Amino acid sequence: MEFPSDEVLAIIIPIAVYWLYSGIYLLLGPLDNYRLHSREDEQIKNMVSKREVAKGVLLQQLVQACVAFITFTLTRDERSIEMVSDKKGISLLVLARQFIISMVIIDTWQYFWHRYMHLNKFLYRHIHSWHHRIIVNYSFGAQYNHPIEGLLLDTLGGALAFLISGMTPRASIFFFSFATIKGIDDHCGLWLPGNIFHLFFWNNTAYHDVHHQLYGNKYNFSQPFFITWDKIFGTYMPYTLEKREEGGFHAKPNKS
Repeated sequence: MEFPSDEVLAIIIPIAVYWLYSGIYLLLGPLDNYRLHSREDEQIKNMVSKREVAKGVLLQQLVQACVAFITFTLTRDERSIEMVSDKKGISLLVLARQFIISMVIIDTWQYFWHRYMHLNKFLYRHIHSWHHRIIVNYSFGAQYNHPIEGLLLDTLGGALAFLISGMTPRASIFFFSFATIKGIDDHCGLWLPGNIFHLFFWNNTAYHDVHHQLYGNKYNFSQPFFITWDKIFGTYMPYTLEKREEGGFHAKPNKS
């Protein structure tokens, strides 16, 4: 039996990782002592059902898979030599360079499109507001967007990172699985002790939670890795993590 090609795995694995990793958060239970919002707030404030969110995410992932297939098909001949080299082994230095380039490209692409969708009233009302129907974030809502936004911000941004960084389909399996996990973590709504992403990234669960609240709607556009563009363009809103009396935490903004 022939093993699936790198291209097929690069399409399937990040999607499987999305549901497996977000499912882990669901299996952990309510974890009220680590939530950034209460369960009651999640029921009251969110404006879309979890059923609709799941359907929206699956639609985005279908589009994502189609674009990935087209991208791999169009670049197959150009990358055939790289893939042969990849099977012999790729140096960690090259892989790290490709990861860093891809992270910078995705952050830059998403920051400017994300911010523009907030500034343009038409785009916000008809497209980006879909994502902000979820005010109290939870894991599998990370990729819930209007289909146009899912294509423009996430899918095309990922395709650009893949093409410009020069990574192979095999390398992309690891990068996009990592990016998927990071995006879920940013939207999980939990501040868990020992979370490795909170240790290495200032752009984290609480940072993005501020953006989903009314007071932070015009701040903290950077996603999913760094906060650089927010710092440069004055859209950075710092916060203080405070414990709530009823349990859990609250990301309190430090900017009036």
